[in-house]
Amino acid sequence: MGEASFEPRPGRAAAGAPEERARRGRTTGLLVALRLAYAYNWFDIGPALPRIGASFGVGPAGWGLLAAAFLVGAGTSQVPAGLLARRLGERPVAIGGAAILAVTAIAGAFAPGFPELLASRIVAGVGAGLFFSPAIGWVGRLFGPGERGIPVGGFSSAFSAGAAAGVAGAALLVPVVGWRENLVLGGVALALVTVATWLLTRPRGRATVTSPGPLGTAWRGRSVLALGLAFVGFEGATFATGQFVVPYGESVRLWPSWLAGAVGASFILASVVGGPVGGWIAERSARHRLQLVGVTLIGAAGLAALPIAGVAAALAIGSAFSFAYGFAYAVMYVLPHYWAELPAGEIPLAIGLLNAIQLAGGAGVAALFGWLVAARSYPFAWEYLAAAQLATLVALLGLRATRSVHRPAEAGTDRS
Repeated sequence: MGEASFEPRPGRAAAGAPEERARRGRTTGLLVALRLAYAYNWFDIGPALPRIGASFGVGPAGWGLLAAAFLVGAGTSQVPAGLLARRLGERPVAIGGAAILAVTAIAGAFAPGFPELLASRIVAGVGAGLFFSPAIGWVGRLFGPGERGIPVGGFSSAFSAGAAAGVAGAALLVPVVGWRENLVLGGVALALVTVATWLLTRPRGRATVTSPGPLGTAWRGRSVLALGLAFVGFEGATFATGQFVVPYGESVRLWPSWLAGAVGASFILASVVGGPVGGWIAERSARHRLQLVGVTLIGAAGLAALPIAGVAAALAIGSAFSFAYGFAYAVMYVLPHYWAELPAGEIPLAIGLLNAIQLAGGAGVAALFGWLVAARSYPFAWEYLAAAQLATLVALLGLRATRSVHRPAEAGTDRS
């Protein structure tokens, strides 16, 4: 395994200095805001799918392709994102990815046909993939062992707040301003936050890694493969629900747009709580398999019951599902910081690898969901999503045990 040298994490005295706290708080706040705006641009297209279909003459199967196209772009760029972060540092790669997503979101609004819109969503997904793993590595490096669970979990779950805004906001905006104008608004908002992040964060050095081979050591980790495969079903289910719950509520349950948007937002919003809770628990309990299995069972049970749920039950199911998602992904993104065999500079690459697996598989899960809606029915498709979550979870058997950091006072001790 190669050796790595990094910008030193702040010591206890430095971490407590007012200027250091202010810098960390400002950088974390900007990255959370960027995560919110970037997530909006993932999900603001979902409520617009029926109108996009009417514009271009495509049905639910085409909607599924449009949803999957974004995941294909995001999945294929995860590994390049980690490799670029090793060479260039997290900051330029993360900000560059956000800029690509902003530009292509706006460009998609001017697509003259469905193939052009499909292509714009693939490129937008590439930008999203370039942003995520370097950004979460950037957040993790701001904090020491025992202190990063809540900020990493908060950053992760900020995605859900932005996605909920995308679902609910687009459900309200699209009928008023149109789907093209809605895409422009999301892209412009992301562009503004991206520029602010570039201007208000200053580089303080970057990781430099020397290792045998271009991929270093991250790709060899059994736990990376296990986590990636185990959550293919959950990833696909989360993306499919985010894109299809609003059209399902409007066309099948005959809910008004505002109510369908509220139910759609419930499938995302509670992750804002689940992320910090999951990150905090992950650093204080070594029973990570149990944590991950438990919340996945909650999510799958909710989707299985969705076809027979009323409005109140659907809101409760959505909230439980999104809490479980936020919890699970915060645990996943904290764990690589405590794998002794993984150099710190390769954490973005490890997260990128597991995300690439999840997004590639999740794209297939989401596309098949759209096809099943067209070929069978929405109730059949929801049951399929629940089964997919459980089927891929068996890969957790390959997850290595990880020793937790139990107290923030242990900052500076060995990583495990």
